[in-house]
Amino acid sequence: MQQNRHPIVRRRRVFYIPGYDPQPPRRYRELYRSEGAAQAGICGYDISMQQRTGAKGYGWQVKALIDGVQVDSEFEVLVWSDLVQSSMKNTVAATYLQMIQTVWIYLSTGVFRRLMWLSKGPIIAALFPVVMLIAQALVAISLGWLAGTLFAAITFSGAGWLVALPVFVLVLGWFKKHDGRFYAYYLMHDYAFTAKLRGRTPPELEMRIDAFRATIAAALASDVDEVLVVGHSSGAHLAISILAKLIQDTGIRAAGPKLGFLSLGQVVPMVSFLPDAGPLRADLRALSMSDALTWIDVSAPGDGCSFALCDPVAVSGVADVGKRWPLVLSAAFSQTLSPARWKSLKRRYFRLHFQYLCAFDRPGEYDYFQITAGPKTLADRFAGRAPSSNRIDVSASPHTSLVA
Repeated sequence: MQQNRHPIVRRRRVFYIPGYDPQPPRRYRELYRSEGAAQAGICGYDISMQQRTGAKGYGWQVKALIDGVQVDSEFEVLVWSDLVQSSMKNTVAATYLQMIQTVWIYLSTGVFRRLMWLSKGPIIAALFPVVMLIAQALVAISLGWLAGTLFAAITFSGAGWLVALPVFVLVLGWFKKHDGRFYAYYLMHDYAFTAKLRGRTPPELEMRIDAFRATIAAALASDVDEVLVVGHSSGAHLAISILAKLIQDTGIRAAGPKLGFLSLGQVVPMVSFLPDAGPLRADLRALSMSDALTWIDVSAPGDGCSFALCDPVAVSGVADVGKRWPLVLSAAFSQTLSPARWKSLKRRYFRLHFQYLCAFDRPGEYDYFQITAGPKTLADRFAGRAPSSNRIDVSASPHTSLVA
């Protein structure tokens, strides 16, 4: 682990990497504003946000007074929502074709069976858009057939298909237009984006990852006390690739800022188990043995959209004898949220997937706002902490090659 040059953090750079999210990055600023204020009120510290000035990229400034220490943290969202938006522009027909291709890739490569064995929650979430799209098609077919049958009966003709086909198309179009209620198209685009190259990173995303790497490298060359990278959901495996190559190509200055990596609600196996994800598996292995950073992985069994408590390195079959990361911890929603709060959230699966970025009304050792704005480095905050006793650290991937 890095030498503790700064026992107290007074200046920090935080880079947040979102998952597959078409929404603009301001949603994360407003989430931090509201939830940070709520957590500060519960825990009794002071935290405030200010506009970020004189810097490229989208972010904000945070001033916090925690444990009697004034800390200034500069946040930046590493934006790839434009790539997500572009990948979601498919027609209805193209989306159904994506569904068939994605299902075939996961089934034919043996990945689906291994993922189901590893953790059923995220696989049920992955099946949701498939089931929903099939159900929508059946509804459209039924309504089209009914409309065509009525038209044929009224007109005494055999031209019912002239009505049935437009009704079928209109019903499917209505479902797509109102996908904000169903999430079928959104989730299908998400899984298709992951699987379309059988685990290889799309070229356009690879270019963005290179840009992110340069941004973080510049921060590591500055005079802050800590550089903290936060990867949420599918943003976690982007962060893994960014940091592994950054450490390999650039290195980390011994006298520079401490480097921390916080992965939240990760879905790494959805990618790392695929046959051509060798480069990601190589990055997982390299990062797991590095002494240039501290890597803490936080998830919760209550989050059905993540591979909760699955060690992403071990389950991907690339753990080596020198493995030291990640430290797998549980956010334990059923304990860190009051019974009333937990009851209100436990069926809101997508909301729970973002709980890591929110306030807890019965907070435990995991506090997103103290981690990102408090006076302790990630390494110091979790120093000596044992991993969760419920973690899953057995090799499960059907593909373990380190080359594409």
